[in-house]
Amino acid sequence: MAQRLLCLGYGYVAATLAKGLAAQGWEIVGTYQRTAPAGIHALPFRDGVASADLLAEARRADAVLASIPPGEAGDPGLRGLADDLARPGVWLGYLSTTGVYGDRDGAWVTEEDAPNPSHETPARRVAAEAGWRALGAQVFRLPGIYGPGRSAFDRLRAGDARRVVKPGLVLSRAHVEDIAAALAASIARPDPGRIYNVCDDEPAPPQDVITHAARLLGIDPPPEIPFASAQLPPAAARFYTDNRRVSNARAKAELGWSPRYPTYREGLAAILAAGG
Repeated sequence: MAQRLLCLGYGYVAATLAKGLAAQGWEIVGTYQRTAPAGIHALPFRDGVASADLLAEARRADAVLASIPPGEAGDPGLRGLADDLARPGVWLGYLSTTGVYGDRDGAWVTEEDAPNPSHETPARRVAAEAGWRALGAQVFRLPGIYGPGRSAFDRLRAGDARRVVKPGLVLSRAHVEDIAAALAASIARPDPGRIYNVCDDEPAPPQDVITHAARLLGIDPPPEIPFASAQLPPAAARFYTDNRRVSNARAKAELGWSPRYPTYREGLAAILAAGG
């Protein structure tokens, strides 16, 4: 009988993992709020209310990946499915964010560092992490995610790219295929309750990524804009408030994983070579 992956939320990362596992013979089930994703068995899941079909899938899944962001009422997966997922033999994975570390003034952070979120959104993630770990889930803290269809190339071509410069700021990032590879490695060697940072090897200033992508496209990069005068909306400004370098050493040591794209340079080159 084929193994089954249940994705609570079928976004960019979940779809990439599902594609790889489907090629190995896995059956894929994914949930949605508004529009059903194509190519998989899709079930609606809204406001933490699980249908009888979804409850049945939760009870039979071999692996469950949760990626729905928590809201004011908490994590919907925990509210609607916790009792059906708390069973031996199922792999549970929860996608969180490196934003839980908050601002570290450019210092390196590891999974041993206590969370210190700087605003409400990552604070909700901290609470969700605790709930999922209580069920035995492995937690994967992710930085900025990029890949085909979601990279600096797309922003440059759309005319939306901005080179906002905040001196000293560096950010970690991860190619979506590297995240999927880390998740697959965890499924192969589970460690319930463990936390992993999944990111590349080289935290870098965000404007450097735009500059390099423009060079690869053979176009001029947009002008640099000082952060102090950028007049960013609050949500965009928060992107520049947390300055940290995220270590992926634990994932490398324990999962037998390493990023195929260790820096944004290799990742962007691969996207462009593939026609992205």
